[in-house]
Amino acid sequence: MELKKDCMKNITAWKAAEIKLPDFNYEEMCRNTRKNPVWVHFGSGNIFRGFIAALQQKLLDSGKIKTGITAVETYDYEIIDKVYKPHDNLSLQVIMRPDGSFDNTVIASIGESIAADREREENWKRLKEIFSKPSLQIASFTITEKGYNLKKLSGEFIDEVSRDIVNGPDKASNVMAKVASLLYIRFKAGELPIAVVSMDNCSHNGEKLSNSINTIAAKWVENGLVEKEFLNYIGNTDEVTFPWSMIDKITPRPSKSVEEKLEELGIKGMKPIITVKNTYIAPFVNAEGPQYLVIEDAFPNGRVPLEEAGVYFTDRETVEKVEKMKVCTCLNPLHTTMAVFGCMLGYNLIADEMKDDDIVRLINKIGYEEGMPVVSNPGIIAPEDFIREVIEVRLPNPYIPDTPQRIATDTSQKVGIRFGETIKAYVEREDLNVRSLKYIPLVIAGWCRYMLGIDDRGKEFELSPDPLLDSLRKHLSKVKLGGKYERGTLKPILSNSEIFGMDLYKIGIGDRIESYFSEMVAGKNSVRNTLEKYLK
Repeated sequence: MELKKDCMKNITAWKAAEIKLPDFNYEEMCRNTRKNPVWVHFGSGNIFRGFIAALQQKLLDSGKIKTGITAVETYDYEIIDKVYKPHDNLSLQVIMRPDGSFDNTVIASIGESIAADREREENWKRLKEIFSKPSLQIASFTITEKGYNLKKLSGEFIDEVSRDIVNGPDKASNVMAKVASLLYIRFKAGELPIAVVSMDNCSHNGEKLSNSINTIAAKWVENGLVEKEFLNYIGNTDEVTFPWSMIDKITPRPSKSVEEKLEELGIKGMKPIITVKNTYIAPFVNAEGPQYLVIEDAFPNGRVPLEEAGVYFTDRETVEKVEKMKVCTCLNPLHTTMAVFGCMLGYNLIADEMKDDDIVRLINKIGYEEGMPVVSNPGIIAPEDFIREVIEVRLPNPYIPDTPQRIATDTSQKVGIRFGETIKAYVEREDLNVRSLKYIPLVIAGWCRYMLGIDDRGKEFELSPDPLLDSLRKHLSKVKLGGKYERGTLKPILSNSEIFGMDLYKIGIGDRIESYFSEMVAGKNSVRNTLEKYLK
């Protein structure tokens, strides 16, 4: 068996391997999608294939809809060339249960795949055609939080964006500029309505997306490159909306054990690839079972009934409460905690970290003790149930091959949300005292210690990619493990409001973080000793 459309006709073989096939006509779905596209999704990675595309498949299986999703890759075109095209846009979803069993499903809801590369003329022409179609209801995104960023740490536009602002929509190269140019196509086609939905795992994702698109559009208007009416169009919620959302499902890098199991079942060509841009991807997606998607119900051109596939549609206030609950308290801060300490303590699996008493105690302190007081119950998901499932079911799952190294990626882009929002709440609320925080400052100190690239045994380890890593490490260049620590070394980092949203010294916790950090660089095993000292 191979993961190709013609091979799906051998129903008996797939059934014998206990792999679920789609219950709809795949080729008919592809024709319908190309003729009347309804949903285009930017970002073709694991979270899209293992979660979002699977939601659409449920609706196709039930006969509720007739079209699939157009997958668009904006960053790593090898994904399209080496994973999508060779497998006819099919993928294999593997749900890894805590008891070691797998649920395998062929995901066939992607009607076409496109590389958003202007040099591929046919691809770009097709994208422009899609955005000219009245049938298009939604453009969604999983491009990671840094995909929405337009500026350097200094506040200046990044070089690519600076060029796009001058060159206009016809030569856009940055992903946000490309999307703005496609919305301009939609504007020129008759100001057609559309919902532009970020499904990325970051706070206020819809606002981030809207701000980026509007910033570029405003510059184009200012430079006389587009009509001012275009800016009015994307600002008119009767025509264009930027709904907020909260997404949650762990879809880690491809597991070797899953690859081997699928090949044992007789499926050929399951070997993962590592692209030139360092994307780890395979024809299959291994993922956990629990999943959540909450979306603000603001779709000016209608939408597919995703609530019938388990998606929550609600108002913006509720989305914000759910997002804060997850991103700022019940999951993401715990993940970042485990990422930085896991790397320093020599762990390669999140599940293994859940056997470490110090780490488990720390994430409980972060979540229940310091985070939960600022959580507003969103009503649709109980915070206590959510965090309990995270700590007791999801993180300990030994079959999820998630690593602290993966989660440590882009930490500088995350700490301001995962911890900064809670810190800000402690500052703003009269019933809370920010100086009472002990464990969030401990994690921030741990992140600074992590950036030395020296583990707790004194050995060098490879730091995960981060756009600010080089500039932040310069401030740590004089710090030596076991050497004398100079107070104030962390000030350029901890006082940077671009990272944390505030100056941590001014609010009264910068000195505490430095104190923890000084203990963690005292010598070998000082990270472990510091954890034990404050977690007794």
